[in-house]
Amino acid sequence: MKKPTREELLASVDLTVEDVIAADLRVLFCGINPGLYTAATGHHFARPGNRFWPALHASGFTPRLLAPDEKGDLLALGLGITNVASRTTSTADQLTKQELLAGGRILREKVRRYRPAFLAVLGVGAYRTAFDRPRASLGEQAESIESTRVWVLPNPSGLNAHYQAAGLAELFRELRLAVESGERVRPPPSDTATR
Repeated sequence: MKKPTREELLASVDLTVEDVIAADLRVLFCGINPGLYTAATGHHFARPGNRFWPALHASGFTPRLLAPDEKGDLLALGLGITNVASRTTSTADQLTKQELLAGGRILREKVRRYRPAFLAVLGVGAYRTAFDRPRASLGEQAESIESTRVWVLPNPSGLNAHYQAAGLAELFRELRLAVESGERVRPPPSDTATR
């Protein structure tokens, strides 16, 4: 994958990145929004230092470490990628609350259409805002979207200093084990919302 130039990065603000998606996936991973590097290359989580691809492999989701330009290989493994918001920014904190809320509504519709077994949102702050769940924490959520179970993982950006590679991989592994077992980690309350 060719490293984008500074000019290409600056010109990528208005670009979008296509989802890696199909019906009935095991897990649909959901980033916050495309960054400049991702938009310039057209590949999700492409910025050097992003830990998504290493965490996916270290947790056992992929048999080998995939490069961002091999994203299409995820579909054969029952995995996909989308974003809460489609607007490219240099940092996720440039998104407005309104954009995240609108993105949450679009994401719910996408999940209803494609019916993944799990939706894994990569970023607890983005999930809290987009789904109007201000006290949400990492892991399985009580909320589901029809039959899709919702899980929250940390943002794998290299800028997220709260989680090192090993800790991030372990949290991804917890999701993989839940996907494989089919058992709930956190039982939902009897009045589970389907928003």
